[in-house]
Amino acid sequence: MKKNLALYIVAAVALFAFSCNKLIDIPDHPIDQISEGSVFRDSADIMSAVAGVYSNFKANFSGGTIGAIQVTVNMGQAADELLYAYSSTYVNNAYTPSDGTAVTLWGSAYSNLYQMNANIIGISGTSAISDSLKKALVAEMKFDRAFYYFHLVNLFGGVPLVTVTDFNVTSTQPRASVDEVYKLIQADLAEARSGLKANYSSTAGTRIRPNLYTAMALSAKVFLYRQQWDSAALMVNQILASGLYSMASTPSTIFLTGSNEIIWSLPGSISSNYNYQTGEGYTLLPSSIYSAPAYQVNSLLSNAFEENDLRKASWITSMSLYGSTYYYPTKYKNRTYQAATSEIYVMFRLADMYLVLAEAEAHLGQTSDAITHLNIVRTRAGLSGYTGSNDDLLTAILHERQVEMAFEWGNRWYDLKRTGTIDAVLGAEKTSWKPYAALLPIPATQLSANAALKQNDGY
Repeated sequence: MKKNLALYIVAAVALFAFSCNKLIDIPDHPIDQISEGSVFRDSADIMSAVAGVYSNFKANFSGGTIGAIQVTVNMGQAADELLYAYSSTYVNNAYTPSDGTAVTLWGSAYSNLYQMNANIIGISGTSAISDSLKKALVAEMKFDRAFYYFHLVNLFGGVPLVTVTDFNVTSTQPRASVDEVYKLIQADLAEARSGLKANYSSTAGTRIRPNLYTAMALSAKVFLYRQQWDSAALMVNQILASGLYSMASTPSTIFLTGSNEIIWSLPGSISSNYNYQTGEGYTLLPSSIYSAPAYQVNSLLSNAFEENDLRKASWITSMSLYGSTYYYPTKYKNRTYQAATSEIYVMFRLADMYLVLAEAEAHLGQTSDAITHLNIVRTRAGLSGYTGSNDDLLTAILHERQVEMAFEWGNRWYDLKRTGTIDAVLGAEKTSWKPYAALLPIPATQLSANAALKQNDGY
């Protein structure tokens, strides 16, 4: 078994070391082969293996994974953000266990989780790098693992907790409970906060490797989802106290490379060979002025913006074609690599944190502070400050999340679920809505391969 485990690690690391050239800080000549027994005995190999994890997020690819694009696009349809011209499966929440998107989300997650686990195990046992670097890299991989499980648990509910690389173990693991998944997420994030530094380890001026405040940002969201309001507020206040971040001046500049609103991002264009900067821009923007956009903005979202909201003007664009008008999302404005501006793929940003803080404060009865932080986001959008009652404050904050975080990382879908409003909202908006559709089905291929897995109710 030990020999098989080594072979699994060799194969995985060789694969993603080959694919990560020039992604982030790695040697000028990354390896494309690693002999058995030497995977984590060389510092350059280790950094290539770490970089490969981020390559597998696929932020720059049109196909997408759980690490990029798929969550935004498909859960945007499942909620009330997007319509898709070629299929109503997610718009009508009619996904089945054979659904290709669910298969991709699950498979891409566990594929990259395997590589994270291989790094955690290999780096923990190596003597090729200093103890301080080992601690930082393991912390970084545990943050990444927490990020993946955060999305898995919100998409599928309880899932298998894979933390080893032994196929004999992982292939027969049953689903853990939602509470058990969050327990691992919070443990990984605690270690990430302990091991990561405030400075970014990637090239100066970029934020493409997680730092301490990246771990705090995800921690804040996890605490919010678990209704641990004090802890959520504590995380965000520490981010704000760092002085590293500030709101972009306009909604149109948030996603540009170098934006100071970004807490964590992945690179935009790696190479002109791909012909696009971000998968989000390539996927959501129309491919031609002569064809209707494949992804269109749901009028339910479009109508949610207040009059004169700068975000609507910047993030939703119209085109007229053959007598019809179509509206499509333009948070990312560059479909091709050759664009005049450079965009970066945003994972976490400051406006989200202000709204997390405002919501936590509202629950804690700190209404004045909650309104102050809500208004920071509204002011940037060109809107007046909140003037409603304290009783309506939480509703106002969640509405602000709906418009501010539209077309980003499934936030609307997750918010409807965590607040317990999904049945009321989508039940009123969609005649096809069924409560069990709040969870995606476990892919049929996984049920066939692992008899210990049980399907979600309703499928």
